[in-house]
Amino acid sequence: MFAHAMPMTASAAAITSATTVTIGSANNNLMSRTNQLVLVRHGESEFNLKNLFCGWHDAPLSAGGLEEARILAAANLNEANMVFDKVYCSKLCRSRTTVEAILSEMQCSFLPIVSDWRLNERHYGNLTGINKRVLANQYGEEQVQFWRRNYDGLPPPINESNIYYYQIANNPAFLDVPPNEFPLTESMRMCVDRVAPIWLEIKKEVLMGTRILLVVHGTVARALIKHIEGFSEEQIEKVNIPNSVPIVYEFNMKSGQLVGDVKYLGDSQYIDKMKKKVAAIGD
Repeated sequence: MFAHAMPMTASAAAITSATTVTIGSANNNLMSRTNQLVLVRHGESEFNLKNLFCGWHDAPLSAGGLEEARILAAANLNEANMVFDKVYCSKLCRSRTTVEAILSEMQCSFLPIVSDWRLNERHYGNLTGINKRVLANQYGEEQVQFWRRNYDGLPPPINESNIYYYQIANNPAFLDVPPNEFPLTESMRMCVDRVAPIWLEIKKEVLMGTRILLVVHGTVARALIKHIEGFSEEQIEKVNIPNSVPIVYEFNMKSGQLVGDVKYLGDSQYIDKMKKKVAAIGD
């Protein structure tokens, strides 16, 4: 903690607090006036475990996913001495449960949590609930990877024949989704466009000194990374985000530009292994 001769304003306190919480040198960070944002994909869900397209279906975490949130995400955040003021997540329970597990392990469950539907996972349309390998066997791996990875790959819209149609349409967590914005399917491009406004809101807070933890979903994490790192459409198609691996970004609070390298917290061999698993269609 720093000693002060006179009381600070709330905004000055926020800036000072933000710049002293860092993986590196607190003094260097204070001089450059930077702040960090941490992005985490939720723990493994029941649908991840079964290799099913999930999207807007409200699948819970698996037992392993809950453990990941504790022993991977929270443990690595604690080891890096990360401290937060606020948390953002989606309206889906796998995102919120991951947040609760992380905050409990970090002993900061009192933090304000903002759940926003714009951070929901990409909607996979009528692919929702289907096993990716079964789909690949029927339509071919190239078609399935087009739906999964191509920037404009658009799955067929969900309809009433899908067993999850009414669960999604009637989910009370989605009551604040404007009817004209409630998707029936989404491409990566549509997901990138959906998260753009809330990313600008979050970035504004970060540049004001608020230390934010952002817990979202695989494709939404990729959409945010495209905005944060300025990736091209072709580059973002090749990005894969493992579950429960914190990604640390540092911003210059004056210019809004990224400072230094992006940091993935955790064992590098494990992270590389899980990236390859995410990229694959699976069994």
